[in-house]
Amino acid sequence: WEQRKLSEVATFGGGHTPPMADPDNYEDGYVLWVTSQDVKSNYLDRTTTQITEKGAKELTLYPAGSLVMVTRSGILRHTLPVAELRKPSTVNQDIRVILPQGECCGEWLLQFFISHNKELLLEFGKTGTTVESVDFGKIKDMLLYMPSTVEQQQIGDFFAKLDSLITLHQRKYDKLVILKKSMLEKMFPKDGESVPEIRFAGFTDPWEQRKASEVFQIVDDRGHPTLPVLSATQNQGMIYRDDSGRYIGHDESNEIGYKRVLPGDFVVHLRSFQGGFAHSQYEGITSPAYTVFRAKEPTSHSDRFWKHWFMSEHFIAGLSTVTYGIRDGRSISVDEFMNTFLAFPAVEEQAAISRLFDYLDDLITLHQRKRLWFAK
Repeated sequence: WEQRKLSEVATFGGGHTPPMADPDNYEDGYVLWVTSQDVKSNYLDRTTTQITEKGAKELTLYPAGSLVMVTRSGILRHTLPVAELRKPSTVNQDIRVILPQGECCGEWLLQFFISHNKELLLEFGKTGTTVESVDFGKIKDMLLYMPSTVEQQQIGDFFAKLDSLITLHQRKYDKLVILKKSMLEKMFPKDGESVPEIRFAGFTDPWEQRKASEVFQIVDDRGHPTLPVLSATQNQGMIYRDDSGRYIGHDESNEIGYKRVLPGDFVVHLRSFQGGFAHSQYEGITSPAYTVFRAKEPTSHSDRFWKHWFMSEHFIAGLSTVTYGIRDGRSISVDEFMNTFLAFPAVEEQAAISRLFDYLDDLITLHQRKRLWFAK
């Protein structure tokens, strides 16, 4: 590969902020105007603010394919944001523009900045200033090792395809999360109503209203020290402590007093207020500080139906009425929860609802894993 200065293979530009006191610079504007808050992904095709032709009159309109770099912003404490313009844009004073020339492929140069992000920030970041910034003058003179134009193009195209796949799975993930939230709102009755907005065909009976204490019972089964220890998590429910990735020192002789948890049980833990009640798929034991409860009549209730409801935003918001203050936040009063009313359909409808949300959860997990895999 050939060694070149960045200034030998690119030209540079910048911009400023049109006077904000003049509304004619902004009202009904359509010209993209990039600020530091817009550079959040590798490619940029929209901006938070658009300016008018008058506002852009003294600015340069940079072509698609140009690179924009944030050179002054608090975000520079953590990362050096760089993106490729997908549409012609202007920029403000916190952005510097890099325009690849001749044998320099813009897509390759973008990937160079992405892959060397931390090193560049350490080398060119300014310290001791009021606002974080980078020394763009030194960046212009930095040395690059560049392959041939053909190889640059191939490298750039390869990573562009990976970026597209990452973006695709992120969008699918985001849409599925929104869909699940919407379906949770529509497939459970609103407060004071006995039927939900949307139901599966064949189910018409009104949902029952019962006190939680009529549906669930608290269990306190101890004396099983040979069972594996379970840890409570906000998003994964109860998991084996050995799979948590964290070492939690404790006296194993105390495990005789740990509470037994069976598959289908729920655990009220110290962080339940932020993440619903932890559902368990496993048999094990957990901290005696936690409360374990299960359905009184397991054949009449789907634990997975209740799992989805207990994780819903609507249910968690409702927990505010049964919480009390503790030293590091909020905790749930189990006794008060047991006096609240819960709505539920027949077990057959519960099973149908839980299958739908299990399926959505599987899809969400799939696209999240694919996005993370491609990002590696």
